[in-house]
Amino acid sequence: MQFVTADTHFLDEHLLGIDKFAPRPFLTVEQMDQEIIQSWNELVAENDTVYHLGDIAVYFAKPQSKAYEKIFKILNSLNGHLILIKGNHDNRGLFKYLAKNNYSFNGKPKFSFHDVGVLLKYDHRQYYLTHYPMMLGIAPQIINLHGHIHHYAVPAKENINVGIDSPEFDYLLPEKIPFGTPLSFSQIEKIVNGKADDFAKRG
Repeated sequence: MQFVTADTHFLDEHLLGIDKFAPRPFLTVEQMDQEIIQSWNELVAENDTVYHLGDIAVYFAKPQSKAYEKIFKILNSLNGHLILIKGNHDNRGLFKYLAKNNYSFNGKPKFSFHDVGVLLKYDHRQYYLTHYPMMLGIAPQIINLHGHIHHYAVPAKENINVGIDSPEFDYLLPEKIPFGTPLSFSQIEKIVNGKADDFAKRG
């Protein structure tokens, strides 16, 4: 199966607590990270693919390789093959470290990398997967899956925030998504249809 997520912000102490931007009611990053890892691994199987749309982690250490090593350890604990799209908090040094320590299983690498985005056809839809929301203009038939804006949503039905803090998960109600769980494409389809219906009602 294939899944999508964004804005895990592993190790990021700045997001702890309750605020409008990214409400994360955890006392420690260890609690937050463990909940994300557990939610992820309860859904994603070893040979599944997860598109991570940026802002993997926010963590600094000296030397910087120590930070990369810690982030690698977390990512390595996550099930599946990870296709990583660079976010504003992800630097090339991290991607180089992950590439250097990359490995393959079941015929595919653990990590794959993209700087800007991925155009993906799934079922009957086309999706453009990016970190930042993209206003696609003349290509309204393409759905932009993105992260970056945490607990906010773009006021356009073609843009879907798939970050783990997204308010657009409400389109899945009464289904409850455990914090940190990547979205399946069947769930994304429900969100796309729910947002389109919502916008149609607004006239």
